Amino acid sequence: MRIIADLHCHSIASTHAFSTVDELCAAAARRGLAAVALTDHAPALPDSPHEWHFALMGRLPPLIHGVRLLSGAEFNVTDGLGTLDLPEKLAASLDYTVAAMHADCFPPSAAGAHTEAWLAMARNPLVDCLGHPARAQYPFDIDAVVRACRDTGTLIELNESVLRRKPENAAFARDIMLACRGYGAQIAVASDAHTAYELGDCRRALQMLNDIDFPRELVVNSDIETLREYFLRRKHKDIFPDGGDESVYWD
Repeated sequence: MRIIADLHCHSIASTHAFSTVDELCAAAARRGLAAVALTDHAPALPDSPHEWHFALMGRLPPLIHGVRLLSGAEFNVTDGLGTLDLPEKLAASLDYTVAAMHADCFPPSAAGAHTEAWLAMARNPLVDCLGHPARAQYPFDIDAVVRACRDTGTLIELNESVLRRKPENAAFARDIMLACRGYGAQIAVASDAHTAYELGDCRRALQMLNDIDFPRELVVNSDIETLREYFLRRKHKDIFPDGGDESVYWD
């Protein structure tokens, strides 16, 4: 299995990251990626960009180094109500959004509280994907959340960074992926790159999917047509208006 787009990465606008937009797209082009979602942290997380950063993303060219750049954000879970840390009108203007739990915004507590927060995010139509859910400090009811994501069309992320930095999260991630396979919930594989050197490197995540015989059709960024259809269905937007010939990106 492979990915043709990296749907979670950070630029120097999130000041704990180290690469510019141009550097990220250049790295994506070198690695044969067709698209990149720029998902810098939304303002509730310390050292994140101001909301003006997200309001002005439309000034970036849609293609950089031949790579389709998708405007996005990584929302911070702040409560169990599905509240976003960007204005709704601004959030709705973005191509692709991730929501994630971070200790500075939503300290770890009980599995029930984490479950309710994930369910609220899954039901928020402005949230496209639940980001890095496989973190041991945030246990939750996997079956309930995966079913909700399937029913709402919300993606569940298999995050390479979580597997690389903390291998002990692998068993949790595997359980989530098995539930996605069982319930037919669609996922996104993403690097969560904070440097251009990490972009597109999802080797651990892809090996896990291969090991459990995960269906390719459930991986939204496994091929251009699947990703294109996802954006047409969810955003009514054709991100590859020229058809996105995969031969441009892959041998």
